[in-house]
Amino acid sequence: MRKVGMRVVIVAVLLALAGAGGYRLMSASDGEEKTIRVGTTDNVTALDPAGAYDGGSWAMFSNLYQSLLTFTPGSGRPEPDAARDCAFQGGELTRYVCLLRPGLRFSSGRAVTAEDVKFSFDRVRAIGDGKGPGTLLDTLKRVRAEGSDKVVFELRSPDATFPFKIATGAGSIVDRHDYPADRLRTGTRVTGSGPYLLDRYVKGDRAELRPNPDYQGAVDTGAPVTVRYFATAEELSAAWERRQVDVVGKDMPPRELADLNPADPKIKYMESTGATTRNLVFDLRSDSPMRELAVRRAVAAVVDREAIARDVHARTVDPLYSLIPQGMNGHTTPYYDTYPQPDPGRAERLLREAGIVAPVRFSLGFARGDTTEREAVTVRRQLEATGLFKVAMERREWEAFQEDFARGRFDAFLISWIADFPDPDTFTTPLVGPESAFHNGYREARVNRLIRATQFESERSRTVVDFRTIQRIVADDVPMVPLWQKKDTVLSTNSIAGTQYLADATGMWRLWKLRRI
Repeated sequence: MRKVGMRVVIVAVLLALAGAGGYRLMSASDGEEKTIRVGTTDNVTALDPAGAYDGGSWAMFSNLYQSLLTFTPGSGRPEPDAARDCAFQGGELTRYVCLLRPGLRFSSGRAVTAEDVKFSFDRVRAIGDGKGPGTLLDTLKRVRAEGSDKVVFELRSPDATFPFKIATGAGSIVDRHDYPADRLRTGTRVTGSGPYLLDRYVKGDRAELRPNPDYQGAVDTGAPVTVRYFATAEELSAAWERRQVDVVGKDMPPRELADLNPADPKIKYMESTGATTRNLVFDLRSDSPMRELAVRRAVAAVVDREAIARDVHARTVDPLYSLIPQGMNGHTTPYYDTYPQPDPGRAERLLREAGIVAPVRFSLGFARGDTTEREAVTVRRQLEATGLFKVAMERREWEAFQEDFARGRFDAFLISWIADFPDPDTFTTPLVGPESAFHNGYREARVNRLIRATQFESERSRTVVDFRTIQRIVADDVPMVPLWQKKDTVLSTNSIAGTQYLADATGMWRLWKLRRI
């Protein structure tokens, strides 16, 4: 999920990048330009921003919809997009005011007004879809529209991260005349004001985008783009080998990725420090055996991250020992401190001392994919090799997987998380806060108090101690076991420029930056 954050160091493996900042992107007025084909395995769950909180959907939202704020390349702070100015007022971080840019228009032709912004936020919370981004707006009390261009957000409690949150897909602005207030919109039509218009969408296959001539905002419009969606990394890799796509956005098979030759003059390979993490999440609800702390700790004592990184991912990922990934403010390694090496003997003692009879039987859910299945098999083998666990694997298509873990149908499940914005709050509030996007029933009063304390602090460097404490508590409670974090990668032919803007810590997928050279 989201989310396919942190300050990004782009690694340029070809000298051609030296002049990347010197070109101007084509706009629609420059005439027709050949469509750029982008391949990805991050499929779109929904085209309605109220019904999706996953990397593939949000990548599309950032191109079709506007938010009041956005993240521009090289900046760790949100900057105005649909807004011309936003700021906290009153000094208590509970009143946030934005003024809209003049001249904004939806693809329907209607002017974008403050009422549309208010409507967009209100419907996310009113619909409350389990797969939607409502958890990001937990501090929002109410939204008011004052006149046609002023939006006032009143927060329940101080939240210095609120500007970051409304710069994400959760802040996508929709036309209140085209979207129902109390339910998700169906179909394949999009009414937005972003840099692209959606000409055609075939679920699971493609999205055809063309530059929006009426776009007014923080970026330039770019070339026409067709996004091709592939069910597996292997299918994506095959399409790349046949040059049916010009750009590959993430998720090449690990071994193919590891075998790439960065010196190949026919390709460009971009790599950035990433904030995509992978977790083994436990369901603490109902009658799941994972309700027992000793069971969760025993699993944590057995899992071998190094083997997963080596055998499944060909060392294209790094073992992760904390909720917050390496490279982000406050990162520490409490899982390593507690479980430095796989220790089946310790796991056996934990179960025995808790009076739990082995083997512990539980279900393990995961989304369809060759790599994800190999990963699930590896985790199962590691656990069952101890004789302490019996694991039933349950594979689902992505959308069914999301529905099933939200409904508690797995005792444990494997899932990725992509940062929503470059701040450690994106790995705490939505994952272990009171309304977790993982829906696993974990609630801890100390964690919630510390999360609130970090949101009071506008100087984010001062939150380090609280974030480290949160990570220690989570490692002790073990609602999940962090497995790995990975770098973001983008692969393209050498005829495409701007690919470095598709991989950074903000979760933005800046298709408008792509052009042919």
